[in-house]
Amino acid sequence: MPPAVPPSVAVVLDPGDDAIHTHTALAAHHLLSGRITLHPGPGTTSETGLAHDLLAALGKPPLLPGHFPGGRQPAWEAATAWVTALPVTRLTVLRAHRLTARRTMRLLQLCAFTGIHLTLVCHRPHLPALHQALRTADYAITADFQAARRHYYGTPAAEPPPADEPAQPTDRWLTLPALDRLVSYDSPVACTGPCTPPPIVFRHRPPPAPLTQQVAREAARRLAAVTAHPRLAAALAAAIFTGTSLQQLATARPGDYDDAAATLALHDRARYTDGCATYRVPPWARIFLEAAVCFARLAPGHNQHLLVGPHDRTPLLRVAEAARLRPPQPPAEQRTGPVGPILWDWLERKEAQHYDSMLARHQTPPAR
Repeated sequence: MPPAVPPSVAVVLDPGDDAIHTHTALAAHHLLSGRITLHPGPGTTSETGLAHDLLAALGKPPLLPGHFPGGRQPAWEAATAWVTALPVTRLTVLRAHRLTARRTMRLLQLCAFTGIHLTLVCHRPHLPALHQALRTADYAITADFQAARRHYYGTPAAEPPPADEPAQPTDRWLTLPALDRLVSYDSPVACTGPCTPPPIVFRHRPPPAPLTQQVAREAARRLAAVTAHPRLAAALAAAIFTGTSLQQLATARPGDYDDAAATLALHDRARYTDGCATYRVPPWARIFLEAAVCFARLAPGHNQHLLVGPHDRTPLLRVAEAARLRPPQPPAEQRTGPVGPILWDWLERKEAQHYDSMLARHQTPPAR
């Protein structure tokens, strides 16, 4: 929820365009400490371009995959959702003297909605287009570098090296059995009215095996880095801890994630699998669900689905492949197609062939 009173905005004046301001602000950028520094790309005045720069500062690819209503990419909605979910408390924007009034208003709206502290660094002695946008904002101006470094930029933070685990090759596939049924032949039906499902009881399928801390951390790191789309990242996270299909993930609505209880409800009114049920959301996956909830409420035309919609299958699989996440693959001697592509429905095909062979044996007339 947005704060009742927007936080104050700091305007740092750097009239001589001193490199120490830029270097200090960039060195203070540290997402894990809640500080991000945005250096807007030159040569553009578009609001979407600034949102792309912000997504890049958050460690996301700037473009969102998939199709969007009216062809408008909800980049600001995605950036706002990630800032809301991530532990971001400070945003420093360099070259603020180049911002248009509309781009400045976007930043002020982000500040008011998320509660982050916004610092605008103006490398000129005056505030050209900022005056108009800042008229209704609560802001303070300083030209003191020491005060800016102490109160607004923050101190550089070194990234601690991992102490108890080896470095993971970025191109190695992470094979997750829970993704076996992501591409499934089931067809759960969403509930149209209020539904409070009980905790999941796995009757017709085995529960997904719990991830080790190292695997969970690596899966979360890959999902966080590979896409800026909150819904697709949350859908893959949910598939990993629920072991459900894309069709059942599509039954989730924004109200089906309970932040306080850390549970996710998925629906199956026709009881095609295990019926409507709630799943415990592990700590590593909660950021993705929180971002998806915020995105669904902000993005016009996207508030019907929390995770995926009926046309998201291809983008979802492409994101999984970009993150090098896959279900177990058949041995080379059992492959019927090319070696390269990921076989997402190998388990489903194997089970279907098994049932077909059983049915054929029962239907074969006895030999005379």
